[in-house]
Amino acid sequence: MATPHIEATRGDFADTVLMPGDPLRARYIAETFLDDVREVNAVRNMFGYTGTYRGRPVSVMGHGMGIPSVSIYARELIADYGVTTLIRVGSCGAVRDDVALRDVVIGLGACTDSGVNRTRFAGMDFAAIADFALTRHAVDAAAALGVPVKVGNLFSADLFYDPRPDTVELLERYGIVGVEMEAAGLYGVAAEYGARAATICTVSDHIRRGESLSSADRQSTFDEMMRVSLDAVLRDDAAQRGERA
Repeated sequence: MATPHIEATRGDFADTVLMPGDPLRARYIAETFLDDVREVNAVRNMFGYTGTYRGRPVSVMGHGMGIPSVSIYARELIADYGVTTLIRVGSCGAVRDDVALRDVVIGLGACTDSGVNRTRFAGMDFAAIADFALTRHAVDAAAALGVPVKVGNLFSADLFYDPRPDTVELLERYGIVGVEMEAAGLYGVAAEYGARAATICTVSDHIRRGESLSSADRQSTFDEMMRVSLDAVLRDDAAQRGERA
């Protein structure tokens, strides 16, 4: 039962899907962290894979760039494939002085200049927030791994090249921990369709300072984020079973 954008059949995806923006990053995650991996989607080269992490079935699939793209894939995964948990794992930019390159940030909420959630929410403002339990388990997983994290509001931008000169100062003043392009849309879709969602990002560039990671640096730093994300899934499972992780 393919959808317009996914060729998998029902049951090909695990109940939990990790979603990087880059489909090649999805392939890397699957090959590096999962066992018994099989490819379940390649439509438009938006690669999707299912395998296991420490025996737990997990899928990983790219979502592309921007709210429209992530919204398409998130909606189809939830509504057509029965996925119940989505965790975006990607990169973000920093604007605050206390947020640095390589920092891992967790999006408790996501502001946006997109109108997508007002469209979804009958013209009213919708507070785009992450699932609390997933967020808590990600924070706990990071602490156990010795990975410092910052938790707070993300800003999901509609434009990568923003022509407004004062946007960065505004975001800094409001305490935004990371600037990216998808979380607010993901949280809206999850709320509409009764799923759970969270966002974990690595700071790949500092917008105010003009700093950025090299490709090699991104590789090793993103590995920390992935371990946090996957261990958060295991902790979440344990909590649902009433066990201590």
